Amino acid sequence: MDLLTLKTWSSDDILATVEEGLSVKHHPERYKDGLTGQTLAMLFQKASTRTRCAFEVGIAQLGGQAVFLDWRTTNFALADIQDEAQVLSRYANVIMARMLKHKDLQSLAEGSEVPVINGCCDRYHPCQALGDLLTMLERQGTLEDVHVVYIGIWNNVCNSLVVACTKAGVRITVVTPEANGPSKDDALIQEARTSGLFAETLDLDTAIADADFVYTDTWIDMEFFMDPAYEAEKNRRVEVFSPYQINQSLLEKTDALVMHCLPAHKGYEVTSEVMAGERCIAIDQAENRMHIQKAILMRLVGPERAS
Repeated sequence: MDLLTLKTWSSDDILATVEEGLSVKHHPERYKDGLTGQTLAMLFQKASTRTRCAFEVGIAQLGGQAVFLDWRTTNFALADIQDEAQVLSRYANVIMARMLKHKDLQSLAEGSEVPVINGCCDRYHPCQALGDLLTMLERQGTLEDVHVVYIGIWNNVCNSLVVACTKAGVRITVVTPEANGPSKDDALIQEARTSGLFAETLDLDTAIADADFVYTDTWIDMEFFMDPAYEAEKNRRVEVFSPYQINQSLLEKTDALVMHCLPAHKGYEVTSEVMAGERCIAIDQAENRMHIQKAILMRLVGPERAS
């Protein structure tokens, strides 16, 4: 069993993992030896703070160990991805890869002989979405009748959030004037539309009126934000998306809590005032990444799975 995209996980898979994530967080003593002797190989083609730290610290707290691999210091860039993945899978019990392109992640998984986890790619971010569900469950005490509104650009985070919510019984409304090209997944959208839990609108005020959570992400991919060659597109996006900024004026129209997968570009998709406010739970989300990733590891290579 891999975790490349939540599209292949059932509702039961998702809900059980989220519930275990909550158990991991509140009862760490029960899990401290859960992955003793297990090795996680972490391959990073795309930079990270939360993904690396959450996985590395998480598996250590479960009694296992992590091996960090920077794409630029390996032969993955030179050799056949599937060959390198097969070799790596002979050294490790599970592989987490944070890749620029989903197609390369798929090639890696095809070569691997052990489970592969998508630590983020241009199409999906499943670990983030599962952590988000954990944060919602922790705050609300239930996922029933929860309503989250995603605001901004439709991207990899939005893809996974839509799948996670609709499979977990959470109502989600997306307010997205544009989609990030590489993240486009028409089949995912069509399936969401049949769920009865998904809505699309550009009427921001109406969307947030009964929201429990409002969620945003950077309008520009992290690897391009400071790239001079991307400056014209960055400026264009800022003009298009500025009306959809999460700011204090917007929060006066809703009682919702604010979510952000981080890092945030303050002054763009969200203001500094909102990020520093009591209603912003982005840091809780970041912490919960570790707890949910521990639960993911337990689900894929824990004792029950091995037996």
